[in-house]
Amino acid sequence: MRARLLAGAVALVAALSTAPLSTAAAAPRHDTAPVALTDGHGRVLGLRGFNVDKYDETSPADIRAIAAQGFDLIRLDITWARLEPRRGRYDEAQFSKLRQLMDAADRYGLRVVVDFHQDVFGPKYGGGQDGVPVWATRDDGLPFVANPNDWFAGYFQPAVQRAFQHLYDDADLRRDQDDFYAHVAREFRGHRSLLGYDLFNEPSGPIAGDPTDPAVQIAASAALERGRLAAMYRRLIGAVRSVDSSSWLFVEPTVLVGEGVPTQLPGFTDPRHGAARIGYAPHFYDTNVENGQDWNPADGFVQNYVAAIGAYPQAHRMPVLVGEWGPPNADTPGNTELVSQQVSAMRQFAAGWTMWYWGKGVGGYTPLGPDGKPHPGDAPVFAPYARELAGTLLGESYDAATRTYTLRYRASAATTRIVLPPSVYADGASIAVTGRSRIELRQPHAGWYGTAEVSAPRGAVVTVTVTGL
Repeated sequence: MRARLLAGAVALVAALSTAPLSTAAAAPRHDTAPVALTDGHGRVLGLRGFNVDKYDETSPADIRAIAAQGFDLIRLDITWARLEPRRGRYDEAQFSKLRQLMDAADRYGLRVVVDFHQDVFGPKYGGGQDGVPVWATRDDGLPFVANPNDWFAGYFQPAVQRAFQHLYDDADLRRDQDDFYAHVAREFRGHRSLLGYDLFNEPSGPIAGDPTDPAVQIAASAALERGRLAAMYRRLIGAVRSVDSSSWLFVEPTVLVGEGVPTQLPGFTDPRHGAARIGYAPHFYDTNVENGQDWNPADGFVQNYVAAIGAYPQAHRMPVLVGEWGPPNADTPGNTELVSQQVSAMRQFAAGWTMWYWGKGVGGYTPLGPDGKPHPGDAPVFAPYARELAGTLLGESYDAATRTYTLRYRASAATTRIVLPPSVYADGASIAVTGRSRIELRQPHAGWYGTAEVSAPRGAVVTVTVTGL
C-alpha cells in the first residue's frame, strides 16, 4: 500500500516547484556546497556505516566487524517503549546493553548517531517494542486494523493518527517525552564516539482527508512539518541541550521527501553556546523498490530526490546525514544500479550515511551474504573512501570492476586518511600519488582495513590512485 498511497505524489512535484516556498526553502544562498562535518584538525569527515540494534540483537562483536571493514559510523536505533516500559521506570538492563555498544564504538573508533526510533507509532499497533510505549499511547478508542501485507499502511489507520496527535498536543505526554530524551542524553554523554541524536524516526501525524489522495498527503505533510512537528523538535532540542551542549542534533522530514517533495520544516535555533549543531537526516528510499520491484533507472527517482533534498539544508547551512537507505535486495540488476547511483549522489550532497541494515542473509536489506562477504550489488557501499580529508575535494570516484579508486584534492596542512577495505584489497593494492606528497600505509589489525595516509604542502593539488592487485 505504500506504493499505492505515495506514488502519485511525484506527479505533483512539478506543480509544487512553481508555488511560493516556505521559510524551509526561502532565501537561496550562493554557497551551494554541502555543509561538512569536521574533526579537531579541521579535516572533512567521510561518514558511512549502518543501522544497528532495531531488533535488540546487536553485540559488541558486530560493532567490531563494522569497524574492521573500514566503516566509521553507526546509527544506533533505540526505542522509548523498550527503555521506559512504565512511566518513570527505566530498564537498566537495556541501558547497560546500549552502554556496552557505545563502549565498543569508543574502542573501535566509530562515531554513533543515536536514533529515537519508531515505526507505526509503537507496540500497541504491532510494532514489537519499537516506538512509543503503550502507557503513552492515546487513541480515544479509534479503530486500528492491521494489514499483514503492508506494515506501512498502519500509519493511515485512525487510531495511529490520533495517537500521534495526542503525542504532539498533550502537555503531560510532551513532558514525559522531554524527560525521556533528557534521561537518554544523560546516560550517553561523555562517550567519545557520540556524534549526536536523530530526534525522531520517520515522523507522521494526522491527515485531514483521504490518505490515498496524494494532494491530501502533501498538504498534511506540509502542515505537520510547519506546525506540530517543528514544535516537537524545538522541545526535544531543548530537552537534550539541558544536559548535552556538544552533540549534533538531527531533524528528519516526513517520508514524502523520498517522493521528491521538498520538506517544509522551518529552521531551528540551537540554544548551545557557539555555532549551532543542528543537522538534517532524511531517508533515501524508492517506494516501488520497497514494495519488491526491481529499480527502473528511467523513473527519475535519484534525480528527483537530489533536486528535492538540497534547498533546505543549504538555506540553513545544515550538514546532511542520510539516516536510512538501501534496497531489500541489492543483487537484482536494477537495484545494483540503484545502489551505485545512490552512493554517487550522496557523495555530492551528504556529509555521510548509514545504510539499512547491518546483518547477514539473502535479501532483507542485509549487505552481507550468509558467508559474511558483501553482496556483489553492494560493492559501492564497501568501496574505498577518504575518511578524513585534509583540504578541498576536487574529485572522487570508484570503479568497482577494476577496483580503482581516485581522489583529487587541494591540500591543507594536515594528513588525509584513505580507507582501503579488506573486501576490496584482500590481495593488496598499487597506490600512485602526485603533488609533492608523502604517503604512509597502515593496518590497525590483521584482517582489518588498511589506510593510506597522505600529507602534502598546503595548496598542493594531490591525486591519489589506488588499484587492486
